[in-house]
Amino acid sequence: MTTPTPPARILVVDDDPTVAEVVTGYLHRAGHRVEHAADGPAALAAATAGTPDLVVLDLMLPGIDGLEVCRRLRAERPVPVIMLTARGDEDDRIAGLELGADDYVTKPFSPRELVLRVESVLRRSGARSAPEAASAVLRAAGITLDPETRRATKHGRDLTLTLREFDLLAHFLGHPGRAHAREELMRDVWGWDFGDLSTVTVHVRRLRAKIEDDPAAPRLIQTVWGVGYRFAPAADGPETAAPAGPGAPAGEERP
Repeated sequence: MTTPTPPARILVVDDDPTVAEVVTGYLHRAGHRVEHAADGPAALAAATAGTPDLVVLDLMLPGIDGLEVCRRLRAERPVPVIMLTARGDEDDRIAGLELGADDYVTKPFSPRELVLRVESVLRRSGARSAPEAASAVLRAAGITLDPETRRATKHGRDLTLTLREFDLLAHFLGHPGRAHAREELMRDVWGWDFGDLSTVTVHVRRLRAKIEDDPAAPRLIQTVWGVGYRFAPAADGPETAAPAGPGAPAGEERP
């Protein structure tokens, strides 16, 4: 049984009045305070007027599209974002994840599934977590990660991480040297037993760009061909890429 999250202020951005009404209704019934914006400019104005705890953001918007809204939101503050995308719009979905969106739901979707995803993201957000015992600070390869304050640094320099990037890095630091399948990371970091595994691939790529000295030749987050990824804090050289073939993870990028 999942632990209920505290009430949150959620901004729903969708120009379809029917979708907006259903989504806001379900989130209201889940105990959250919900505000609706019907286009990109209204969404940015609402976020500026008062920072929401989470944004549910449709990508197809009038005025300013959802990708640009996401880009501007992420440039201003680390607010969690769940995207609403049309089924099959994989390029836009990946672009949104690259911009720092934390999760996505494809249309048509179950409103109850969306509520569950919202609550999953809120539970993992430091600002909305229920009080609990302080977690141990994690350290490896010059990286220090404090789960209690949600702060991560490398060699004393702050790392600007999204919610999912922080959780993914924490998972890697907590299990050094272990090979993780992408299905396992989806379950343990995202909290889902199903989903598009390219979500994991995109977040690993973003995390590498922030913690690796040379993201094109990663030493810390290594690709384990045919399996997934491994965090190797004591690695003494870049991983050797195996040729793509039957043993490589489906849809996997080269390191």
